[in-house]
Amino acid sequence: MTSSPAIRCTMLEPDIAVLTLDVPGKSANTLSSSVLQELSDHLDVLQPRDDLAGLIITSGKPDMFIAGADLREFVAFLGLPKEKTHELSRDGQRLLRRLSLCPFVTVAAIDGICVGGASELVSWCDRRLLTNNDKTQFGFPEVKLGLIPGWGGTVRAPRLVGLSNALELITSGDSIDSETAVLTGWCDDVVAVDQLLPAAVRLIRDDQRTGKYLADRKRWEQPLEPNETELGFLGVTASAWIRQQTKGHYPAPMAALELMAETAMLDVETACEKEASQLAALFGSPINAALLNVFFLQDRVKKDTGIDGTEIVPQRVESVGVIGAGIMGAGISAANVKRDVSVTLSDASRESLAKGAQQVFEEISYNKKTQAADVRRAIEKGPLLNLSHSEHEFSSCNLVIEAVVENLEIKQQVLQAVEKQLEPGAILASNTSTIPITTLGEQLQRPADFCGIHFFNPVRKMQLVEVIRGKQTSDPTVATAVAYTKQIGKLPIVVNDGPGFLVNRLLFPYMNESIELLCEGVTVAEIERAAKSFGMPMGPITLYDVVGIDTAVYAGRTIYEAFPDRCVVSPLLPAMVKAGRLGQKTGHGFFKYQKKKNRGQHDPEFEEFLQPFVRKKKTLTPEQITARLFMPMLLEATRVLEEGIVRSARDVDLGLIFGIGFPPFKGGLLFWADTIPGKELLETLKPFESLGKRYQPTELLKDMIAGGQAFYDR
Repeated sequence: MTSSPAIRCTMLEPDIAVLTLDVPGKSANTLSSSVLQELSDHLDVLQPRDDLAGLIITSGKPDMFIAGADLREFVAFLGLPKEKTHELSRDGQRLLRRLSLCPFVTVAAIDGICVGGASELVSWCDRRLLTNNDKTQFGFPEVKLGLIPGWGGTVRAPRLVGLSNALELITSGDSIDSETAVLTGWCDDVVAVDQLLPAAVRLIRDDQRTGKYLADRKRWEQPLEPNETELGFLGVTASAWIRQQTKGHYPAPMAALELMAETAMLDVETACEKEASQLAALFGSPINAALLNVFFLQDRVKKDTGIDGTEIVPQRVESVGVIGAGIMGAGISAANVKRDVSVTLSDASRESLAKGAQQVFEEISYNKKTQAADVRRAIEKGPLLNLSHSEHEFSSCNLVIEAVVENLEIKQQVLQAVEKQLEPGAILASNTSTIPITTLGEQLQRPADFCGIHFFNPVRKMQLVEVIRGKQTSDPTVATAVAYTKQIGKLPIVVNDGPGFLVNRLLFPYMNESIELLCEGVTVAEIERAAKSFGMPMGPITLYDVVGIDTAVYAGRTIYEAFPDRCVVSPLLPAMVKAGRLGQKTGHGFFKYQKKKNRGQHDPEFEEFLQPFVRKKKTLTPEQITARLFMPMLLEATRVLEEGIVRSARDVDLGLIFGIGFPPFKGGLLFWADTIPGKELLETLKPFESLGKRYQPTELLKDMIAGGQAFYDR
């Protein structure tokens, strides 16, 4: 019995064929090996026909054209010899290039997502149509996986839209909407969804009558005519932008730039050959493997219900209450309103409520394209926000999130008062970042309906949300909280209750160690350089200033009290708080901040302030500083696994990548550790074991190394 086909061939008109991609049993179309073989088989039948005027390629899935190549096959291919990777690339190029050689017009009719290999496929067509659907997007995200397009994308793109436009899209890896695509020449027109196929027929008839597609084909097969001045300027500006964005950690964008600058001036066949060679050089590299892992971490979360082994249907959250209109409360409210979830925002202070409402409106009205407020958006989304000073208005909410000051007694009072107003089955949650959920829920009448939903600041930028399960939190509550966070576009990980939960617990050893290094005479510059060279978006010292020294001291107290055997209490931070050196918010902390700029500058006054706290100075190599910063974090992660705080090592990696900016090109903390031989890890720790338990291998780590086991095997 044969499986259902992924591509159907029908005749829209007697001389116009339609290939409709609709991979059975999947929400998204992907260009797997089997789908590509089906495409080849259909072209074998269609290409020789002399009675066809045109071929339309479209999708049978709503909001989804093709989501690129099948990345699970990529993982299976990672160990292939470079010669085989080169051959596979050339096979793909030859197959898709057939679309530009058919004796009839080829049109891609695109509704929804069209990225990666799909964008390469449609680039080989004569014409491209996009719908005005908000979900329609076009792009080449390969560089975000440590790769370049390998089915002719780097070759075809400059010939279609010019070298500058092609470089911008391919080296950034970002997608564009339909309006931008038509303005930059990637598509021929933007139409309504119900007009997609009629518009494709009109394009075919026009080209059939004028023969323009044949002239375009001839032009697109030719090398671009070089303009040395323009090419030189483009190379300098593009390479500078790439270096600024990648900090030298991601080689693919620069490889794409250099390749396209060279091959745009070559014939198509030679250019395709060079593209395949460059792809083979990048494919299977450690960075490629790490970035593929990050993709699968996100994909795993999208499918995860938060509950293992039990089928639970979460309740749909349509109305949310938010208590506390500060920075976090306003950010949470805006995240809901932007996703069309109605919000009741409350605060005991009228002034704070008004300020919070203003923040919500500023955020929901912001237009990324114009980088300014869009009144239309405010008018459209504004009615979803309700302001209140009374908890009585939360009675109709499916979910209420408390986001008041980080104080146990105040939070408990607020939670108890609100719980009385909620209907049975409604969920109550806290946005606390430090206080155990079980403790917060001790005096509630329905602790099974209570959990933590911990957003990260700033909410608009941070995708990660920790869904925290207290000892009495029920499975349906967790499942609903997980589904809700996905509903508003976030990435949830389920965390069992414990001091610092997951992200803050693992961040603390890293930041705490940076203070110890300072007090051992290592300079601020050396610490910052080691962290950023490792790939962190900012050094731990800068992070202290961004968070606020007082906030860090307060949050760190929970970790100090819970794990005194591996926390070093330094008097430096409390002294800074006492002196008013709180970081960016006061204009000086470890750095000084002038003219309302957030970029810190060297502060000689801090150097003087620091001296009384410096013990005997040590001289450490950059490698030793890096080990001092990240080994305590790794060891704490093994304790998190031992204690069952998370269900999987993959939760640790997702949390750190999207919670603190752990470098994606390393694949995650535990993915990175799996690339280091066990004996080498132990050797790295050995020189520092005398510093205390925070550097001593855990039983879990020793057992794993002895058994040759990896974190991702667990």
